Amino acid sequence: MDSICPIGLQCATEISALLSPPSPLQVQKYYHDLLTARGCSGIKVKQDGNFGKGLYADMDFKEGELVLKDPMLVGAQHPLNKIDCLVCSFCFCFIGSIELQIGRRLYMQHLRANESHGCEVGSSSKHCHEMDSSDEEESTQQCTSGSSKTKVPLPEGIVESLMNGQLVLPFSEKFSLPPAVPCPGGCGEAYYCSMSCAEADWGSSHSLLCTGESSDSARREALLKFIKHANETNDIFLLAAKAISSTMLMYRKLKAVSLEEQMKHNTSCVSNHCNLSILLEAWKPISMGHKRRWWDCIALPDDVDSSDEASFRLQIKMLAFESLQLLKTAIFDKECEPLFSLEIYGNIIGMFELNNLDLVVASPVEDYFLYIDDLTYPNKEEAEKITQPVLDALGEEYSIYCEVEFYFRNCIFSFAKLLEPFMLS
Repeated sequence: MDSICPIGLQCATEISALLSPPSPLQVQKYYHDLLTARGCSGIKVKQDGNFGKGLYADMDFKEGELVLKDPMLVGAQHPLNKIDCLVCSFCFCFIGSIELQIGRRLYMQHLRANESHGCEVGSSSKHCHEMDSSDEEESTQQCTSGSSKTKVPLPEGIVESLMNGQLVLPFSEKFSLPPAVPCPGGCGEAYYCSMSCAEADWGSSHSLLCTGESSDSARREALLKFIKHANETNDIFLLAAKAISSTMLMYRKLKAVSLEEQMKHNTSCVSNHCNLSILLEAWKPISMGHKRRWWDCIALPDDVDSSDEASFRLQIKMLAFESLQLLKTAIFDKECEPLFSLEIYGNIIGMFELNNLDLVVASPVEDYFLYIDDLTYPNKEEAEKITQPVLDALGEEYSIYCEVEFYFRNCIFSFAKLLEPFMLS
C-alpha cells in the first residue's frame, strides 16, 4: 500500500507528529481556552486514564439551564435526506418557506420515484440520536388528516406553484423561515439561511469543495467524482473531506498571519514547503479527538463471518484509498501533503466512526399541519380545502426530519447537574 500511496513514506515524520496524542497539559490548555472563549463557567474538561476526556461540573446548574454550547467541528446532511429537507448547509436550520419545503419535496420525490439506491458499504454501526424530550413527545403525535397510506398526486401545476411562491397556503405566515441564500460559488448544492452562514461555510471548507462554475473545470470534475463515490459507498468520506479542507484553509490563514509578522520585522521568507508548526496548529481541533484507523475500529457487520474479517478490513482500507485518491486529485496542496496520506485519512474517518453523532432537526412542515389540524371550525374547514390535497400528496412522510451527521469538539448539555462525566472521546 505504501508503494501505491508514497506520501506515507515521504512524510513519515510529519504524519507521526500529527497523530501523536496531545499531552495532558496541551489538552487542558486547549479546552480551557475554548471554554473561556465561549464564556462558560462552572465546567471543566478533565483527562481520565480509563475513560478519556470528560466534561465535569464544579457547581450546581438549574434544571433547563444551558451548560455549554459549542458549534460542530464538521457536519453534513445525509445525501438522501437532501431530497426531503432544504436546510442551511452550515447551521442546518430549515430555510425557504413552508410552500417551498412541500413543493420541493413532492417534486424531488417524483423524480426519484423510479430510481433505486444501493446500500452503503462499511457504514457506521452505531449512531446517537439527540432529541429533547419535547421533540420525542411531539414526534409521536400524528396529524389525523395525514393517515392515508396512499399518496394522491396533486393536479398539474400545483407543485410548481408551491415552489415558485404563487400558491400561498393558509396560515403559513405563522411558520416563516429564513430565505434561501445560494452558495456564492454557484454550485446549486449548498444553500444557507443568511450571508453570515454562507461566508462562514465558505471560509471553513466549502471554498475548496464547491462544484460551482467558479471552480476550475478539472477540479470540479474531480470533486464530482469524489462526491459520487461517497454517496454510493459511505457519506462519512464527505465529513473527512470537510475536516481536511478546514485544516488546509486554517493552515493558509495562519501562514498568512505568520508572513505578515515576518514582514514587519523584515524577516519574511516565502516557501512552498510545509511549515510543520503551522500545520500542527491548524490541525489542533482534530488532534484532540480520539483516533484509530477506520479499517481497524469499524465493527464487523453481522453478515460477515469472523473467518472473513481480515478480508473485510482490507476491503474497507481499499475503499478509503479509492476515496482519498479522488479527493487528492481534486484539492491536493503540496504544503499540506501529509494530510493526503492514507494513514491520516484513515485516522480521521476512524475518529468519526468512534465519536460522531446523528442529529435530527424537527420539520416545520409537521408543525404546520399539526397547527391546521388543531384549528377550530370554521377556520379548519376552510383551510383544509387547500391543505388536505397537499397532505394527501405527501402521505405519511409529511413529517420527515432533517438528518445531520456531525462531530463536535464538545457537546451541548441541558441537565440539572452533571454527576458523572460526559465522555468526549
